[in-house]
Amino acid sequence: MSNALRYFKALSDETRLRLAYVLGRYELSVNELVSILEMGQSRVSRHLKILTEAGLLASRRDGLWVFYSAVTEGEGAAFLRAAMPFLDEDADMRADVDMAAKIIEDRALKTRQFFNTIAEHWDTLSREVLGGFDLAGAVCAVMPEGCEAAVDLGCGTGLVLERMRGRARQIIGVDGSPRMLELSRRRLAGAEEEGISLRIGELSHLPLRDGEADFASINMVLHHLSNPESALAEIRRVLRPGGLLMVADFDRHNQERMRLDYGDLWLGFDEATMTRLLQAAGFEIVSYTRRPVEQELALNLTLARRL
Repeated sequence: MSNALRYFKALSDETRLRLAYVLGRYELSVNELVSILEMGQSRVSRHLKILTEAGLLASRRDGLWVFYSAVTEGEGAAFLRAAMPFLDEDADMRADVDMAAKIIEDRALKTRQFFNTIAEHWDTLSREVLGGFDLAGAVCAVMPEGCEAAVDLGCGTGLVLERMRGRARQIIGVDGSPRMLELSRRRLAGAEEEGISLRIGELSHLPLRDGEADFASINMVLHHLSNPESALAEIRRVLRPGGLLMVADFDRHNQERMRLDYGDLWLGFDEATMTRLLQAAGFEIVSYTRRPVEQELALNLTLARRL
């Protein structure tokens, strides 16, 4: 059977057309797709299997969850790029995409609410995972000397910012949680006079100018994001060419409790996945280190340069 015939057969059903259309725009879990389509899980899973076996969808298992998205390379991706525009005016398709967008927004809202709620206890929770590992020290160790502007993204209560003090002409902290930023302000009393700027903002739309920073760090944050790719692309925008990015995040694990205890969306990233994400966003890998921490977890410390 030619690939074209297999693709046409896979899409010869309204439900599978709806799935292909919405998954071309968002990566979604089975439960989220059940909510959008208002169908039983077994029925949705059967349609997902047909599309996946036809080579039109890709799946990603993360612990007990499975996420689906449209393929982005090869003949299947080319077929979808040609076929899906014919559905742009369909009201049902647009409604599915609108609902999917709302689900993604709800994920981000729940994350903000989680961090606002646990802000006072965040340093303690972090120590329970990191143990004696000096993450702030590891970040500062790779900061270039004579740095004009350094930014800590998802700065939380300001632990890393406090250690960055005096290492760059300007230090910028960004977080989406107002409560976390308030705790940073308390920790960094008089920070504005020392060239430290605290800014509220989302990682998908950073409150920084193009090329404003020479160095950026993002620590224990990417696994909270629905779309790490878009965050890394935005980080590239605010770094000057040749600027360095330090990413500290969990190595891949299977501890589902982290979703409840810490609000995690991803159960870590292995070296290959992190490398792929960074390279796709326009970075080259400078160094990679794996560091075991507490609770049978490990941190991957990846230093990358903006191309």
